[in-house]
Amino acid sequence: MERKRTFKDRVKKVGPGAIVAAAIIGPGTVATASHVGAKFGYALIWALIFSIVATMFLQEMVTRLGVISRKDLSTILREEFSNPVLKWGTIVLIISAIVIGSAAYEAGNIVGGALGMVAITGLPSNVMAITIGLISGILLWIGKYKIIERVFIGLIFLMTISFVLSAIVIQPDIMAILKKGLVPTVSDGNVLFIISLIGTTLVPYTLFLQSSTVQERFKGEKDLKDSRFDVILTMTICGIISISIVITAAAAFPIGTGIENPSEMADQLKPLLGSWAKYVFAIGIFSAGISSSMTAPLAAAYATAGALGWKKDLRSAKFRMVWMGILLIGVIFATLGYDPIQLIVFSQYANGLILPIIVLFLLFAMNNRNHLRKHVNPFWMNLITSIIFLMTITLAFLSFDIL
Repeated sequence: MERKRTFKDRVKKVGPGAIVAAAIIGPGTVATASHVGAKFGYALIWALIFSIVATMFLQEMVTRLGVISRKDLSTILREEFSNPVLKWGTIVLIISAIVIGSAAYEAGNIVGGALGMVAITGLPSNVMAITIGLISGILLWIGKYKIIERVFIGLIFLMTISFVLSAIVIQPDIMAILKKGLVPTVSDGNVLFIISLIGTTLVPYTLFLQSSTVQERFKGEKDLKDSRFDVILTMTICGIISISIVITAAAAFPIGTGIENPSEMADQLKPLLGSWAKYVFAIGIFSAGISSSMTAPLAAAYATAGALGWKKDLRSAKFRMVWMGILLIGVIFATLGYDPIQLIVFSQYANGLILPIIVLFLLFAMNNRNHLRKHVNPFWMNLITSIIFLMTITLAFLSFDIL
């Protein structure tokens, strides 16, 4: 009889979720959460919680899809249609959306990570951007999943310590957080920022990434509970980090200020942390940048391999060709001095437009018994997914009208 697994046993199996969490907590999330906290105080924490819960549901579905079917999301979508027009239309959509979206994010990721290193080393940002590109390239080139997974777990740990410590040290008003942060409020003045918070959390390429990486860690139906625990734990940590950034900015800046550069947060922490302020926050920003600069190319490679039917081998020439291309694009744009905020906003906008289509495809895939057998979505899960779909398509239209 198999021994009942303890909390400690399940923690030891955590891995793919940490990669996705590291992808979500990139410079875009740090910049967006910092700006929202400084501009609106605690008022939009509810939007972050909502987006984390929605992401948790979507990640659970793609996790179940990967663990049970042993296929990633892009492969499932490629096989979903027999009609050549629909099939190749889907393949083109996946590759263009995920690869272009990943490339757009990559430049912002590298520039954002460079900001953290500039604060510590004082070296030029373009030198730091190239350094981050080289570090990311070396780790991906090694091509060993376990090493990559451990690196991400370490980076998530660094981000948690950095950002949560900042939130604790600044001593926020807990009652104000509960009263103002958990009550949904939507107005003309904050709707764009609500879209930004949700857009920086519900990132389409993470769905493709998760459905692929879970197959490396979890080997079938017997590991389904462990895979769900992985999603719940890591998405909860992801939410804690994001909320900590909002809280820190809300407590450190007068409401309505706004922040153009997340490194400004370090200046506000100096009275509490002294000269260590810039190091504490810079380490968090750097960890966010380098983790995301690895996940975007990795997700693009997995999605492309699945869509085109390539072997998903981290060391194969085709797989490396894709992630190297995304990484190179990111480094080039980062060293040319493009504004990271503009790059991040563009990539979030592009992702917001493609997300409803991906969610709709996922809903169809999760009801296919040929792939999932008895593990298809129950009615209540389909209902929640439909609500998420309506939410994403509404946000896409809203963002189109506003931008």
